[in-house]
Amino acid sequence: MKRDSRLSGVLHVLLHMAEAEAPLTSDELARAMQTNPVVVRRLLGGLRRAGFVHSEKGHGGGWTIARNLAAITLRNIYDAIGQPNLMAMGNRTEAPGCLVEQAVNAALDTAFRDAEALLLARFADVTLAQLAADFHARMIARGLTRQEHFHG
Repeated sequence: MKRDSRLSGVLHVLLHMAEAEAPLTSDELARAMQTNPVVVRRLLGGLRRAGFVHSEKGHGGGWTIARNLAAITLRNIYDAIGQPNLMAMGNRTEAPGCLVEQAVNAALDTAFRDAEALLLARFADVTLAQLAADFHARMIARGLTRQEHFHG
C-alpha cells in the first residue's frame, strides 16, 4: 500500500512559507519540495478554505500563512487536508462470516481506534511554531543561515 505523504508535504511547504519574508509562489514552493506546482496548489487549497493560508494573484503575489504558527496544530492541518487514513493496516474482510475472523476484527478494530485516537491527540499537541523552533535549532546546530538552508 502506498503511503499518503500529504501531511508531511504540506508541513514542509508551511515551514518554508513561515521562513519567507514575502509571499512564495507555487513554483517556488514546488522547487523546495521537488514537485510540480499543481501538487502545491492542491495541498494548499484545503488550507486556504480552512483559513490557514492566503493566496494573492499577480505580481508580488503568492502564498502566505494567515495565522500565527502557535495557533495552528498538526491536527488542524490533518483535518484541513481531508483527514487521510492514518493506518496502513486493516481487516482482511470487513463483514466476515467466520467467527474466528469476527473475533480478530473486533480486537484489531479496538487497537486501531485506540492508536488513531492517541496519534490524533498528539497531533493536537504539536504546533507549527514548535516545528519551526525545531527547524531553527537544527539549522543553528549545523551552522547554517536561512539563505543557505532554503533549498528552493
